[in-house]
Amino acid sequence: MRDAIVLAIPVFFILMAVEWAAYRRRPPAENDYFLDDTLTNLGCGAGQQVAGALLAAVMLGGYEAVRASAGLFTLPADSPWVWLGALLGVDFLYYWFHRASHRVNLLWAAHVVHHQSEHYNLAVALRQSWLQQFFSFFFYLPLALIGVPTVVFFTVVALDTLYQFWIHTRLIDRMGPLEAILNTPSHHRVHHGVDGPYLDRNHAGLLITWDRLFGTFEPESSAPRYGTVKPLRSANPVWANVAPWVELWQRARGMERLSDRLRVFFAPPEWRASGEAPPPGPLRTDADYALFRVPAGGGRRLYVTGQFLAVLGGVLWLLSGGAADSPALRTAFAGLLLASFGVLGGVLESRPWARVAEPLRLAVAVGLIIAAVLAAQGASSSPPKL
Repeated sequence: MRDAIVLAIPVFFILMAVEWAAYRRRPPAENDYFLDDTLTNLGCGAGQQVAGALLAAVMLGGYEAVRASAGLFTLPADSPWVWLGALLGVDFLYYWFHRASHRVNLLWAAHVVHHQSEHYNLAVALRQSWLQQFFSFFFYLPLALIGVPTVVFFTVVALDTLYQFWIHTRLIDRMGPLEAILNTPSHHRVHHGVDGPYLDRNHAGLLITWDRLFGTFEPESSAPRYGTVKPLRSANPVWANVAPWVELWQRARGMERLSDRLRVFFAPPEWRASGEAPPPGPLRTDADYALFRVPAGGGRRLYVTGQFLAVLGGVLWLLSGGAADSPALRTAFAGLLLASFGVLGGVLESRPWARVAEPLRLAVAVGLIIAAVLAAQGASSSPPKL
């Protein structure tokens, strides 16, 4: 699964470049790409891949263990019907996981990361939670019980995920008869809207049929306002993933009754305990709401962009098998890459702590690169090629 997504990364960036160029030909007021938002989107997506790479073997082994020990049938991996059935099964279960993620705070705290952007473009498709994959995995285990082969399951999950990339765009309007069957950009724009009729609608992955069958379909009648009702208002990928959990914990601590403390984790996002204050503003639904922008100068933006690209290069190296012979070094690199997104977010936002954290990050990076080079030299009988 992860290999297919990694191989698709160049295509993602090419399509984002095409979309960005299309917006450049439009009036500035219609622009939908901004550096702070785009870097946050990419940081969340790259971090999700790093976190997933660390535990890929655990999820792979977990699914195979359930299938091998409790699978009801032995389904052939070379049957096209098994592949088609698995794709429909994954899409069906994804719908229910996605729907639950909008109605249960514990799941929403992970999924909300994908909705935090106040824009809607292909980069938003890559804005993924670092934790959501560990929740969604359990929703797919019925397929292991049916006996869907492990290779088939992880491949069709990747296909279902890859399909959802292109629907994150405002440049494609309606698609005629396909609107009745497939999840399209128009349907998914509704899903990302915060306007009343659009909340918690169109949860489909591939087929919009599930929303039509189970009463959660809403057509796009007007341009949505994108984001979350309670905005993040930060360009830090680490904080984007941590903030929802901090908010849940703070809410639970503020409850007087134990039942309310527990309920806050399993209630819908709009639930409030008796006497609990509403979320503080500004809210995305306010009529005078101003979209979030980081007021960073040109030099700071250039530095962060350059460092960010270097970190993305490190992510690709890790996903391509970097430090595979040294689990400790691989884990250390993964930790550095994840921390780098947070530190660079702090630099972009001019946080005082970043003045200390950024030099420390660079020093750790140099140390780990030296360690990787020495490890590679030790594992090879020939000198490294320069």
